Amino acid sequence: MEQFVPILERAQGNKVERSVPKIKKNLVKRITPSRRTATKAVVHQSPESEFQQDSRQQSTARRSLDVLKFIARASSPVALADIADGLQLPKTTVHRLCLQLTAQQFLTQSVNAKGFGVGRELRTLALNTLNNDTLRSLRHQALAQLVGEVGETCNLTILDGTEVLYLDRVEARWPLRLTLEIGSRVPLHCTASGKLFLSQLDTGDRKKILDHLKLEKFTANTITNKEKLEKVITDIQRKDFSIDAEEFIPGLIALAVPIKNEDNKVIAALAVHAPTSRVPLSRIMEWLPPLKKTAKKLTSLL
Repeated sequence: MEQFVPILERAQGNKVERSVPKIKKNLVKRITPSRRTATKAVVHQSPESEFQQDSRQQSTARRSLDVLKFIARASSPVALADIADGLQLPKTTVHRLCLQLTAQQFLTQSVNAKGFGVGRELRTLALNTLNNDTLRSLRHQALAQLVGEVGETCNLTILDGTEVLYLDRVEARWPLRLTLEIGSRVPLHCTASGKLFLSQLDTGDRKKILDHLKLEKFTANTITNKEKLEKVITDIQRKDFSIDAEEFIPGLIALAVPIKNEDNKVIAALAVHAPTSRVPLSRIMEWLPPLKKTAKKLTSLL
């Protein structure tokens, strides 16, 4: 409010004397904002609106999903700089998101802490998604048709860390058969699906796994020599199928073929196995054409 100071006039002869009364100190304090009040007025910010909060949260969620998708597509742990370049995001933002996702076990850091890979929770999410009722029913139907064609047990597997995970399975109607429940895990180095997955890894990643993987001997045919196993894996790469010649369980043989996505990347394996008392190893290649046909059918269901 504008302040008006009265002017006092007093006649002294021919002169008019004017005087201005002194302003009280408390009035000065009242009309002059303190330095502290002025500072507060400068730094004060209005609270974030609900729209701004929603927009920021959606942006963070979208970027987190982009990071997960980028890493899931890679065949090995991805360096922070590569993620930032690939997604066109600031490195600090990617680092923050990766640490948050690692804390929630959706991602895992590599041993040397130079890259991020798929974590346990992301694998579980992927497995639960694959086991969605509709997709699982269609996959199971395709497996059942294959079993009817080849007359032997067929299974669908995925790579889970350093093991093979059974995603789905249809048993043949024979009294003599091996029963492995869905969710069972088997070794990499001595199973048809396991060796197939090893053949699809980058040379460096495969070497790291084999350097730390215990090549346990299960049967007389199990390959426990790393150099020999490397030669077998190279042969599998060339042929694009894998055979288990009684390497995991005595008297059991198997044949596995890859299931690939649109980018020609192996995402799962389709295998059939049978006891040698019913099917000799010499007949195993009879299963190859129906397995490849069903593998193509399953591509759209994964």
